[in-house]
Amino acid sequence: MSDPRLTPFSGRVAHARLQGQIDAPAFSEGQMMRLRAPHADLLRAPQGKRDRQILRGARLCVIDQSSDMAYVQAEGDGYCGWLAQAALGPDHPVTHRVSARATHLYSAPDLKSPDLGTLTLNSLVQITAKTGRFAQTTEGHWLPEQHLSALTEPAHDPVSVAESLLGTPYLWGGNTASGLDCSALVQLALHACGQPCPGDSDLQEAGLGPALPANTAPQRGDLLFWRGHVAWVSDPGTILHANAHTMSTAYEPLDAAIARIAPESPVTSHIRLS
Repeated sequence: MSDPRLTPFSGRVAHARLQGQIDAPAFSEGQMMRLRAPHADLLRAPQGKRDRQILRGARLCVIDQSSDMAYVQAEGDGYCGWLAQAALGPDHPVTHRVSARATHLYSAPDLKSPDLGTLTLNSLVQITAKTGRFAQTTEGHWLPEQHLSALTEPAHDPVSVAESLLGTPYLWGGNTASGLDCSALVQLALHACGQPCPGDSDLQEAGLGPALPANTAPQRGDLLFWRGHVAWVSDPGTILHANAHTMSTAYEPLDAAIARIAPESPVTSHIRLS
Protein backbone atom coordinates (compact mmCIF):
# COMPACT_ATOMS: atom_id res chain seq x y z
CA MET A 1 0.00 0.00 0.00
CA SER A 2 1.27 3.48 -0.87
CA ASP A 3 2.55 5.61 2.00
CA PRO A 4 -0.06 8.36 2.47
CA ARG A 5 2.65 10.74 3.67
CA LEU A 6 4.24 10.66 0.22
CA THR A 7 1.24 9.85 -2.01
CA PRO A 8 -0.39 13.01 -3.40
CA PHE A 9 -4.01 11.92 -2.93
CA SER A 10 -6.33 13.84 -0.63
CA GLY A 11 -9.03 11.14 -0.69
CA ARG A 12 -10.94 13.19 -3.27
CA VAL A 13 -8.28 14.42 -5.73
CA ALA A 14 -4.99 12.81 -6.71
CA HIS A 15 -2.09 14.26 -8.67
CA ALA A 16 -2.35 13.49 -12.36
CA ARG A 17 0.86 11.44 -12.36
CA LEU A 18 -1.00 8.78 -10.34
CA GLN A 19 -3.52 8.10 -13.11
CA GLY A 20 -3.57 4.39 -13.82
CA GLN A 21 -1.93 3.66 -10.45
CA ILE A 22 -4.73 4.41 -7.98
CA ASP A 23 -8.52 4.62 -8.04
CA ALA A 24 -9.38 8.27 -7.35
CA PRO A 25 -12.59 10.26 -8.02
CA ALA A 26 -10.60 13.04 -9.70
CA PHE A 27 -7.09 13.94 -10.82
CA SER A 28 -5.32 17.29 -11.09
CA GLU A 29 -1.99 18.62 -12.32
CA GLY A 30 -2.05 20.90 -9.29
CA GLN A 31 -0.78 24.47 -8.97
CA MET A 32 2.68 25.40 -7.74
CA MET A 33 2.70 27.96 -4.93
CA ARG A 34 5.03 28.95 -2.09
CA LEU A 35 4.44 29.33 1.61
CA ARG A 36 4.27 33.03 2.47
CA ALA A 37 3.60 32.60 6.20
CA PRO A 38 6.68 32.29 8.46
CA HIS A 39 5.72 28.63 8.87
CA ALA A 40 2.60 26.46 8.77
CA ASP A 41 1.47 23.16 10.27
CA LEU A 42 1.05 20.36 7.74
CA LEU A 43 -1.97 18.34 8.89
CA ARG A 44 -3.09 14.77 8.24
CA ALA A 45 -6.63 16.00 7.57
CA PRO A 46 -8.35 19.42 7.54
CA GLN A 47 -8.33 20.56 11.18
CA GLY A 48 -6.48 17.33 11.99
CA LYS A 49 -3.22 16.39 13.69
CA ARG A 50 0.09 18.03 12.77
CA ASP A 51 2.52 15.76 10.94
CA ARG A 52 5.25 18.27 10.05
CA GLN A 53 5.73 22.02 9.62
CA ILE A 54 6.44 23.85 6.37
CA LEU A 55 8.80 26.85 6.29
CA ARG A 56 8.53 30.23 4.56
CA GLY A 57 9.32 30.00 0.86
CA ALA A 58 8.82 26.24 0.54
CA ARG A 59 7.52 25.29 -2.91
CA LEU A 60 4.25 23.37 -2.78
CA CYS A 61 1.96 21.71 -5.30
CA VAL A 62 -1.66 22.50 -4.38
CA ILE A 63 -3.75 19.49 -5.39
CA ASP A 64 -7.08 19.94 -3.58
CA GLN A 65 -8.97 22.57 -1.58
CA SER A 66 -11.64 22.29 1.09
CA SER A 67 -13.11 25.40 2.69
CA ASP A 68 -10.12 27.42 3.90
CA MET A 69 -7.67 24.51 3.68
CA ALA A 70 -5.42 23.31 0.85
CA TYR A 71 -4.01 19.83 0.26
CA VAL A 72 -0.39 20.07 -0.89
CA GLN A 73 2.72 18.09 -1.63
CA ALA A 74 6.02 19.72 -0.62
CA GLU A 75 8.58 19.79 -3.40
CA GLY A 76 11.47 19.58 -0.94
CA ASP A 77 10.73 16.16 0.56
CA GLY A 78 7.50 14.93 -1.08
CA TYR A 79 5.50 15.15 2.16
CA CYS A 80 1.74 15.59 1.71
CA GLY A 81 -0.92 17.13 3.91
CA TRP A 82 -3.33 19.96 4.58
CA LEU A 83 -2.52 23.53 5.55
CA ALA A 84 -4.31 26.87 5.71
CA GLN A 85 -4.88 28.42 2.27
CA ALA A 86 -4.14 31.86 3.74
CA ALA A 87 -0.54 30.73 4.30
CA LEU A 88 0.05 30.33 0.54
CA GLY A 89 1.36 32.85 -1.96
CA PRO A 90 2.57 33.04 -5.58
CA ASP A 91 5.35 30.83 -6.87
CA HIS A 92 8.03 33.55 -6.90
CA PRO A 93 11.65 32.50 -7.33
CA VAL A 94 13.83 32.51 -4.21
CA THR A 95 17.48 33.50 -3.93
CA HIS A 96 18.50 33.12 -0.27
CA ARG A 97 17.88 31.00 2.79
CA VAL A 98 17.99 31.92 6.44
CA SER A 99 21.28 30.46 7.67
CA ALA A 100 20.98 31.73 11.25
CA ARG A 101 18.99 29.80 13.84
CA ALA A 102 16.30 32.48 13.48
CA THR A 103 15.98 36.08 12.37
CA HIS A 104 13.51 38.98 12.45
CA LEU A 105 11.68 40.64 9.59
CA TYR A 106 11.88 44.42 9.89
CA SER A 107 9.74 47.17 8.42
CA ALA A 108 12.80 49.22 7.43
CA PRO A 109 16.58 48.68 7.10
CA ASP A 110 17.03 49.77 10.70
CA LEU A 111 17.43 47.48 13.73
CA LYS A 112 15.24 49.89 15.73
CA SER A 113 12.36 49.70 13.23
CA PRO A 114 9.28 47.62 14.12
CA ASP A 115 9.78 43.88 13.72
CA LEU A 116 7.09 42.15 11.68
CA GLY A 117 7.73 38.50 12.45
CA THR A 118 10.36 35.81 12.79
CA LEU A 119 11.81 33.46 10.19
CA THR A 120 13.58 30.27 11.17
CA LEU A 121 16.57 28.36 9.82
CA ASN A 122 16.16 27.30 6.14
CA SER A 123 13.30 29.69 5.40
CA LEU A 124 13.57 30.86 1.79
CA VAL A 125 13.26 34.43 0.48
CA GLN A 126 13.85 36.41 -2.67
CA ILE A 127 16.19 39.34 -2.08
CA THR A 128 15.73 42.30 -4.41
CA ALA A 129 17.80 45.08 -2.82
CA LYS A 130 20.35 45.83 -0.12
CA THR A 131 20.83 48.86 2.11
CA GLY A 132 23.69 48.89 4.53
CA ARG A 133 23.64 45.56 6.41
CA PHE A 134 20.01 44.81 5.52
CA ALA A 135 18.50 42.91 2.58
CA GLN A 136 15.00 43.56 1.21
CA THR A 137 12.52 40.86 0.21
CA THR A 138 9.94 41.00 -2.58
CA GLU A 139 7.30 41.83 0.06
CA GLY A 140 9.23 44.93 1.07
CA HIS A 141 10.43 43.50 4.40
CA TRP A 142 14.02 43.71 5.59
CA LEU A 143 16.33 41.06 7.02
CA PRO A 144 19.85 41.31 8.51
CA GLU A 145 22.16 40.37 5.67
CA GLN A 146 24.44 38.38 7.97
CA HIS A 147 21.56 35.99 8.72
CA LEU A 148 21.23 35.01 5.06
CA SER A 149 23.14 32.79 2.66
CA ALA A 150 22.74 32.56 -1.10
CA LEU A 151 21.23 29.28 -2.27
CA THR A 152 24.49 28.69 -4.12
CA GLU A 153 26.37 28.74 -0.78
CA PRO A 154 25.22 25.75 1.31
CA ALA A 155 26.61 24.90 4.72
CA HIS A 156 29.25 22.16 4.81
CA ASP A 157 28.87 20.40 8.17
CA PRO A 158 25.38 19.22 9.06
CA VAL A 159 26.35 18.50 12.67
CA SER A 160 27.44 22.13 13.12
CA VAL A 161 24.06 23.22 11.76
CA ALA A 162 22.32 20.86 14.19
CA GLU A 163 24.46 22.20 17.03
CA SER A 164 23.19 25.70 16.29
CA LEU A 165 19.76 24.43 17.42
CA LEU A 166 21.01 23.21 20.80
CA GLY A 167 18.44 23.91 23.52
CA THR A 168 15.49 24.19 21.14
CA PRO A 169 12.34 22.86 22.87
CA TYR A 170 11.08 19.48 21.69
CA LEU A 171 7.88 19.66 19.63
CA TRP A 172 6.32 16.65 17.92
CA GLY A 173 6.17 17.47 14.20
CA GLY A 174 7.98 20.77 14.71
CA ASN A 175 10.50 22.00 12.14
CA THR A 176 11.45 25.43 13.50
CA ALA A 177 13.85 27.06 15.94
CA SER A 178 10.88 27.45 18.29
CA GLY A 179 10.30 23.70 18.48
CA LEU A 180 11.39 20.60 16.59
CA ASP A 181 11.58 16.83 16.80
CA CYS A 182 14.31 14.29 16.09
CA SER A 183 13.73 13.91 12.37
CA ALA A 184 13.48 17.68 11.88
CA LEU A 185 16.93 18.13 13.45
CA VAL A 186 18.32 15.77 10.80
CA GLN A 187 16.35 17.25 7.91
CA LEU A 188 17.09 20.89 8.76
CA ALA A 189 20.81 20.15 9.00
CA LEU A 190 20.98 18.24 5.72
CA HIS A 191 18.80 20.71 3.82
CA ALA A 192 21.07 23.54 5.02
CA CYS A 193 23.93 21.62 3.38
CA GLY A 194 21.99 21.26 0.14
CA GLN A 195 21.40 17.55 0.67
CA PRO A 196 18.00 15.87 0.21
CA CYS A 197 16.38 14.35 3.26
CA PRO A 198 12.96 12.82 4.00
CA GLY A 199 10.78 14.23 6.76
CA ASP A 200 10.35 11.31 9.20
CA SER A 201 12.92 9.11 10.92
CA ASP A 202 11.69 5.84 9.36
CA LEU A 203 11.95 7.39 5.90
CA GLN A 204 15.40 8.72 6.74
CA GLU A 205 16.55 5.32 7.94
CA ALA A 206 15.34 3.74 4.71
CA GLY A 207 16.57 6.44 2.37
CA LEU A 208 19.77 8.10 3.60
CA GLY A 209 22.15 5.23 3.05
CA PRO A 210 22.95 1.60 3.80
CA ALA A 211 23.39 0.50 7.39
CA LEU A 212 26.96 -0.05 8.56
CA PRO A 213 28.01 -3.42 10.03
CA ALA A 214 27.29 -3.93 13.70
CA ASN A 215 29.99 -2.65 16.07
CA THR A 216 31.31 -0.09 13.56
CA ALA A 217 32.91 2.69 15.59
CA PRO A 218 30.76 5.83 15.34
CA GLN A 219 32.19 9.09 14.08
CA ARG A 220 31.00 12.67 13.83
CA GLY A 221 28.26 13.04 11.24
CA ASP A 222 26.94 9.48 11.54
CA LEU A 223 23.25 8.87 12.21
CA LEU A 224 21.97 6.37 14.77
CA PHE A 225 18.40 5.10 14.55
CA TRP A 226 16.09 3.52 17.06
CA ARG A 227 12.46 2.60 16.41
CA GLY A 228 10.83 6.02 15.95
CA HIS A 229 13.97 8.01 16.78
CA VAL A 230 17.18 9.34 15.20
CA ALA A 231 20.26 11.11 16.54
CA TRP A 232 23.40 12.75 15.16
CA VAL A 233 26.76 11.50 16.38
CA SER A 234 28.62 14.65 17.42
CA ASP A 235 31.74 12.77 18.54
CA PRO A 236 32.46 9.05 19.06
CA GLY A 237 31.03 9.09 22.58
CA THR A 238 28.24 11.66 22.26
CA ILE A 239 25.00 12.09 20.36
CA LEU A 240 22.97 15.23 19.65
CA HIS A 241 19.24 14.74 19.33
CA ALA A 242 15.87 16.40 19.76
CA ASN A 243 14.33 14.16 22.37
CA ALA A 244 11.35 13.80 24.68
CA HIS A 245 13.61 12.74 27.59
CA THR A 246 14.95 16.27 28.11
CA MET A 247 12.18 17.85 25.96
CA SER A 248 14.91 19.67 24.07
CA THR A 249 17.71 19.38 21.55
CA ALA A 250 20.55 18.18 23.72
CA TYR A 251 23.81 16.27 23.88
CA GLU A 252 23.77 12.88 25.60
CA PRO A 253 26.55 10.35 26.21
CA LEU A 254 26.12 7.64 23.59
CA ASP A 255 26.37 4.65 25.94
CA ALA A 256 23.92 6.24 28.38
CA ALA A 257 21.43 6.91 25.59
CA ILE A 258 21.66 3.35 24.28
CA ALA A 259 21.07 1.97 27.78
CA ARG A 260 18.20 4.38 28.48
CA ILE A 261 16.37 3.68 25.22
CA ALA A 262 17.04 -0.08 25.20
CA PRO A 263 13.82 -1.07 27.03
CA GLU A 264 11.86 0.53 24.18
CA SER A 265 14.17 -0.26 21.27
CA PRO A 266 17.74 -1.29 20.46
CA VAL A 267 19.72 0.69 17.89
CA THR A 268 18.20 -0.41 14.58
CA SER A 269 20.66 1.22 12.14
CA HIS A 270 23.96 3.06 12.04
CA ILE A 271 24.32 5.11 8.86
CA ARG A 272 27.30 7.05 7.57
CA LEU A 273 26.32 9.69 5.05
CA SER A 274 28.43 9.87 1.89
